[in-house]
Amino acid sequence: MLNIKTFQVNMIGENCYVVSDDTREAVVIDCGASSAHEEKTIADYIQAEGLQIKHLLCTHAHFDHIFGVPFIAGKYNVNPVFHEADRPLYDSMPSQVRDFIGTTYDRILPPPAGYVTDGDRITFGTHTFEVIHTPGHSLGGVEYYCKEEQILFSGDSLFRYSIGRTDLPGGDYRTLIESLTNRILTLPDDVTVYPGHGPTTTIGEEKRENPYLL
Repeated sequence: MLNIKTFQVNMIGENCYVVSDDTREAVVIDCGASSAHEEKTIADYIQAEGLQIKHLLCTHAHFDHIFGVPFIAGKYNVNPVFHEADRPLYDSMPSQVRDFIGTTYDRILPPPAGYVTDGDRITFGTHTFEVIHTPGHSLGGVEYYCKEEQILFSGDSLFRYSIGRTDLPGGDYRTLIESLTNRILTLPDDVTVYPGHGPTTTIGEEKRENPYLL
């Protein structure tokens, strides 16, 4: 059984997830921690649960989802993985921070441990995540799906009753709708969706209620 701990972090209210199972192996998804307090809260949880961090997964490389990458990489010796199409975004972190929130970002982002692409599988403990490429919010947006537990981490592609922005560089509305319609809404209705912002939802609920997908 997966244990999912949600940390709402940074000024954008991004959802960082620490996901583990009974083996105590774990992954961190989208660590956007931007303060020492947020980093300590996450680290205290990992220590209290006795977790071993195996992977640092990014659904995409917008600044609010990668603020805490240096913290996780430095403390747990795991560099991030994401889709290669988002490497330009990753490398533009300082300009993203400057343009969006008007401050500087002077930390050094570590090189990626590797890139994921559609259909890849990420394993930890006794569980496996399938990578689903869903461009539209960004060129390299991906979602992580655990078929065994019927759980999906959707990043900023799909929210409860909404979808991600498509007016940012690399975004495209039609592409995002096609990604969600053809790749995500085909999953079982009882799949629980953990988005990059806001509350959880289900695939069935989004089919019935999401105005962008009706």
